[in-house]
Amino acid sequence: MVKYDSRITLLWLVGLGAVVKTTYSFVIPTTTTTSRLVVPFPAAATTTKLSSSEEAPPIEDDSEIQWDLFKKHHAKGEGNNASWKGIWTSYDYIGDVVDETIASVNYASKDGGIEQTHTVVVGAKKSDCATCFDTMETKTFPVATYTPQQMHKSRLGSISLVNGPSLLRSGSMATELVLSHGDGRVRVVFQHAPVWEQGVEPGSCPPQALKLFRTMVSRETLKDSPPTFESEEQNPPKPGDPIFFRGVSPFKWHKVWGGTSWTWGPNTGNRGWAIEEMDEMDSWHGRPTGDTMNVWTLRLPGGILIQGPRVVQDGEAGLCRLAWLPDDDTLLRVEASVLALEPMINMEDDTLMGFFPPALGSLRCDSLKKLRDLEEISASVQTEQDTMGPLDEKEAAAQNPSDDDGDNSGLDAVRDALSM
Repeated sequence: MVKYDSRITLLWLVGLGAVVKTTYSFVIPTTTTTSRLVVPFPAAATTTKLSSSEEAPPIEDDSEIQWDLFKKHHAKGEGNNASWKGIWTSYDYIGDVVDETIASVNYASKDGGIEQTHTVVVGAKKSDCATCFDTMETKTFPVATYTPQQMHKSRLGSISLVNGPSLLRSGSMATELVLSHGDGRVRVVFQHAPVWEQGVEPGSCPPQALKLFRTMVSRETLKDSPPTFESEEQNPPKPGDPIFFRGVSPFKWHKVWGGTSWTWGPNTGNRGWAIEEMDEMDSWHGRPTGDTMNVWTLRLPGGILIQGPRVVQDGEAGLCRLAWLPDDDTLLRVEASVLALEPMINMEDDTLMGFFPPALGSLRCDSLKKLRDLEEISASVQTEQDTMGPLDEKEAAAQNPSDDDGDNSGLDAVRDALSM
């Protein structure tokens, strides 16, 4: 396995063009290339029972589908005005908390589009409650304005949103994953920075890989203040809204799940799938440490599992994953493959001109419901529940498999996701 210098240099790339210490540059192609690697979904190699049409005929123009999903699941307030309040918690490479910020992601209708801003608390005089303040100093930063024809680097699939991968001014690459459920959502941002092999002077040549150095996680709600344990205890979430701060046993992930899946690829477009029963190979949410040594993982209270590539290299797709249990019978997952450092070669003299911008290789979003318990772990689950207290009526009720006859077409699955 290649060892990379532990030093992270953020000055090699500045924006999309300027270069420090080298004569290479990041080049944005003016025409679409057909040589780009397209990575299939990992689920295609599993035995998960899927039902889909042979072709996925478009029910609407792709831009209209993206716009409808954006308004329905993210800019979902009255008049498409929404403010997602949360505590932005940043973790370093070893999983330690390095920063926490109270902030909000705001969407507001403007001139036929939707403007996104971020409001960050920069100073406050604290009152008795954990997230309320007598006086509060905030700063609001513009982010982007979205229209049906211009969604920038955002790609939506069902209840999920993927923004990026994008280059930041610092030279790092950011990939954002979002899952929405009820009046809450979970948002994760992976940040990778240029690195060089051990023994190679940073900046003496183009970056040889991108290494994860920071991950930001935010539990967000449309309520008046960010979600906390105290706020949920005082005002329990309504049915259909997530409970962020609750104990979730590891056994809760290991169930028989079924539901729908939304997939997207540059060549395949949007497709819908009916998952009759998820196979063990496809149940990456049940393997918290990942399937390879290149998986960085973080499991958080409230049923949140994050997996991302430790290192992203040319020719290999890095899988960014987020799984969430908003309640004990619902499993939401989003997976995005990231392509970066794809070289742009001068065909005349076979020299490196630069790199193609990082790109999204594929997107998959699963909305799953519990069908039944797994027989092999039911005894262990029962033992654990016995030690925790008596079962309530819902937990004691027998869970029967879905009555779905498996005839749902891919078109039906897409429509179901649009109507959620």
